[in-house]
Amino acid sequence: MKRTTGQDRSITRNWRPATRAVRAGTWRSEQGETSEALFLTSGYCYDDAETAAMRFRGEDPGMTYSRLQNPTVAMLEERIAMMDGAEACRVQASGMAAMTAALLSQLSAGDHVVAGRAAFGSCRWLVDQLFPRFGIEGTTIDARDNAQWEAAIRPNTKVFFFETPANPTMDIVDLKFVCDLAKSRGITTVVDNAFATPALQRPIEWGADVVAYSATKLMDGQGRVLAGAVSGSADFINNVLLPFQRNTGPNLSPFNAWVVLKGLETLDLRIQRQSENALKVGRFLEGRVPRINHPGLPSHPQHDLAMRQMDAAGSIFSFELEGGRAQAHGLLDALQLIDISNNIGDSRSLMCHNASTTHYSVSAEAREEMGVSEGMLRLNVGLEDPDDLIEDLDQALKAVGL
Repeated sequence: MKRTTGQDRSITRNWRPATRAVRAGTWRSEQGETSEALFLTSGYCYDDAETAAMRFRGEDPGMTYSRLQNPTVAMLEERIAMMDGAEACRVQASGMAAMTAALLSQLSAGDHVVAGRAAFGSCRWLVDQLFPRFGIEGTTIDARDNAQWEAAIRPNTKVFFFETPANPTMDIVDLKFVCDLAKSRGITTVVDNAFATPALQRPIEWGADVVAYSATKLMDGQGRVLAGAVSGSADFINNVLLPFQRNTGPNLSPFNAWVVLKGLETLDLRIQRQSENALKVGRFLEGRVPRINHPGLPSHPQHDLAMRQMDAAGSIFSFELEGGRAQAHGLLDALQLIDISNNIGDSRSLMCHNASTTHYSVSAEAREEMGVSEGMLRLNVGLEDPDDLIEDLDQALKAVGL
């Protein structure tokens, strides 16, 4: 196989994000296919024994085993790396596989992690439950408060880990401040960028060291497959992450990689339209619910920061009802168009009650600390006509007395 003409970095580095999402990392076989080929193979054959030995020694660039390399998977890795502005990328079987690999590959017993307290439930579980089992200390802070990052640093602090926007509170972290602080103290920043994707926000441009994704979400964008990705420097990806991934095996299948490649081709179109739809729906809800957490609205306390860091606010936001879980569940049950689902990033509009689904595994005390209230609902706005979504929300709100 060979890369498509023009894939050297001297040319592709001038491509804009939408072009990279369609063209970056394309390889073509001797057949000259336009769409990326799907290589459903677990292993590879060698012309002779010495070639096999050279490949395992790293002296021959060919592939050895699909837990390490696969042409379809490699195309996706190149594409995401270029979209992020990173030197390299490795993809994983799911978003949580990506988060776990990005963190555990560089942490050892005795290390300390500072993490944003507002996070996806499984990410908080890593910090609160898993890491202590292996002697890794964790401190969770209000990631919106720059002073708390500096105050939480210890002599053994190895990693800053946070989401921006955060799931589901939509807290925004000051990327430049936190990344600059980390660099000044020799700390690695790991940023979960799943809510924005590189189409809306590129943390590496703000100084982040490592960027992790659930590619299941907006990168696929149609609720079809699970996938994750980690981008960073070539040194981190090849010498820190890869040994962990090679020996623990959280690898992405070629078929799922191919599906995400197809999703990336329409990412820019989808995320821009979904952001527009979400803003229109958010404006409607702003006058009907007690509180809305939408960084694209001027009412969001970090609106200006979000708009400096992001090209648009994205498709996901949350809002809160005063009637707690009963009223939130009642609204969900009254929906006629929007589906009840804990997924996000889909082309379909989806809503869930986080306290009883995505954050169920987090203690009630931790949920309260994070700001995940019993009345909070998270909405992923899809590609439907936003007026139809507004009509559905209007009748559901009326059904619960709002």
